Amino acid sequence: MMIGCDVNHQTVKGNGISMHVAEKGSGPLVLLLHGFPETWFSWHRQIDFLAAHGFHAVAPDLRGFGDSDAPLSPSSYTWFHITADLISLLDHFSSEKAYVVGTDWGAVAAWHLALLRPDRVRGIVALTVLFAPRFTDVKPLQSMRQMFGDDFYICQFQEAGRAERALSRYDCATVMKKFLLINNKAGMLIAPPGTEIVDYLETPAVTPPWITEEEIQVFADKFQESGFTGGFNYYRALNLNWELLAPWQGAKIGVPAKLIVGDKDMGFESGGTKEYIQSSTFKTVVPDHEIVILDGHHFIHLERAHQVSQEILSFILKHS
Repeated sequence: MMIGCDVNHQTVKGNGISMHVAEKGSGPLVLLLHGFPETWFSWHRQIDFLAAHGFHAVAPDLRGFGDSDAPLSPSSYTWFHITADLISLLDHFSSEKAYVVGTDWGAVAAWHLALLRPDRVRGIVALTVLFAPRFTDVKPLQSMRQMFGDDFYICQFQEAGRAERALSRYDCATVMKKFLLINNKAGMLIAPPGTEIVDYLETPAVTPPWITEEEIQVFADKFQESGFTGGFNYYRALNLNWELLAPWQGAKIGVPAKLIVGDKDMGFESGGTKEYIQSSTFKTVVPDHEIVILDGHHFIHLERAHQVSQEILSFILKHS
């Protein structure tokens, strides 16, 4: 049993890989998708909460993370691969449709599952990351470099091995603290010239009350085993995804959606997130949506675990 979470663990084979999942409860399926640098364990509070309220909570380690398979090539991390992984989970649990909750990369996975296979999705709750229309002429990395420069964290993550080498200079618990407890007052994550982003991030001296040292160590132990390349491959597939998703140019999200963001999340004020979610563009591409802004930072599902659980439950009950 892991800290504070009595769940069932199993390995599901599908779409050519093995995926580790943690699950609990019975009833309608709720798929919980983590981000970077996380594993299924990010959702342990929500798993207990949803199971107690009559739902079957299933939290996989996404491909590249934790105890799931981690193909080496970034080309194996497109949204078509991830969507197929998730469909294989729904099939395994004999669920025609599921509610899908995701944060960070897991939120992007939820948006794309809804985009590519809306017939399998009852509705999505996306934390921290919005659904954005595909740029018509500019590849994502080119756009990011134009806006934020080469030392923007996503740009630094592109070169194979570079970020892995930078992170290896620290023990995994320190890396987890740098990312999970991020409090970037400047807004976007841009390192000073000649500095790696992991060196730029502070290591908080005190652990906040919403996470324990033991919980941080659970993440650290898993990344010590798996490494970080699988997670970085999501960033390294950005341009490939842009190319492959051209047929969906202009497509809308056709299922109900709820967006939950922290008002102190990086980029909420300075990166245009606040303006975008209030814009006509967002209303056009996600017609059936609601927005909840909470007092918090990027890892809002950890920082405001009970509030987020309540918001997920209210959305599910509304659309059941």
